[in-house]
Amino acid sequence: MAAAEPTMAAVASRLPNDRWRPLEAVFWLLAVAAYFVFPTGLLLGSQVLIVGLFAVSLDLILGYAGIVSLGHAAFFGVGAYAAGLLAAHGWGEPISGLFAGAAVAAVLGYAVSFLVVRGTDLTRLMVTLGIGLMLWEAANRAAFLTGGVDGLSGITMGKVLGLWSFDMAGRTAYAYALVVVFVVFLIARRLVSSPFGMSLQGIRENRQRMPAIGTPVARRLRAVFAVSAAMAAVAGALFAQTTQFVGLDVLGFPRSAELMIMLVLGGTGRLYGAMIGAAVFMLAQDYLSGINPVYWEFWLGLGLVVIVLAAPGGILGGAERLWRRWKGTR
Repeated sequence: MAAAEPTMAAVASRLPNDRWRPLEAVFWLLAVAAYFVFPTGLLLGSQVLIVGLFAVSLDLILGYAGIVSLGHAAFFGVGAYAAGLLAAHGWGEPISGLFAGAAVAAVLGYAVSFLVVRGTDLTRLMVTLGIGLMLWEAANRAAFLTGGVDGLSGITMGKVLGLWSFDMAGRTAYAYALVVVFVVFLIARRLVSSPFGMSLQGIRENRQRMPAIGTPVARRLRAVFAVSAAMAAVAGALFAQTTQFVGLDVLGFPRSAELMIMLVLGGTGRLYGAMIGAAVFMLAQDYLSGINPVYWEFWLGLGLVVIVLAAPGGILGGAERLWRRWKGTR
């Protein structure tokens, strides 16, 4: 044991510094300031936060572990339906709804991970896409429970912590979503800065060599897949609670595809890239659809192509390169 101590100390010294940086504080302070500066946009703001958390959950498996997925909406939808069904049947307490959705999705994610971990990237794409399609059809067929194509309505939420009711202006929804997203983001941030997170990045870079240093590759990938599923479900549960409606689209392929676009747009393997990509995508979508309700997708697509070509590593990747160049010229 004594001989192992220097090795552990050396490993600890190589872990990334997880101390807060000034720009991180600015990011979250801006989110708090939006509550006061944009009182009429809080409903949209809460959805931006929720989708940002959803994108962070995908970044855990794609950006850090290298697991590609085209069916991540399955876990978002599971969380949404779990929280929605609880509320529709008389249990409208919000916090327990989040935990219920996360628990169901974590179990499902862990079960699915045995199929996902075994395959190559193409196999993972097909497996995750297939799981998403099967869940979509199951929810559609179980209309007596989910409402089918008409959606799950009748969701009545209780007060947050027994104190704050959800209002039409979205004030409670925004504050509630911001706190939950911040707490879950802290968990994700701590996870990727831990030895567990470092091992995931090692697996992403060279999966064949990691077993040689004693890393249980399959076990790590199954664990992070289950954690990612639980985080996606928290986002889904938040969506159901703040909108008080769940439609089949929460399980649809378009939601998974849009999520991938947001993550690539912001930059993978950074966590904040997921949040920024989701915000840019959703705000651009809202703005462009307001200008031209028919052809807005063309302009959105053009903007995405320009950004990705100009910054292959996403918005944050491009910003990092510009910062290095600026520092190099000083």
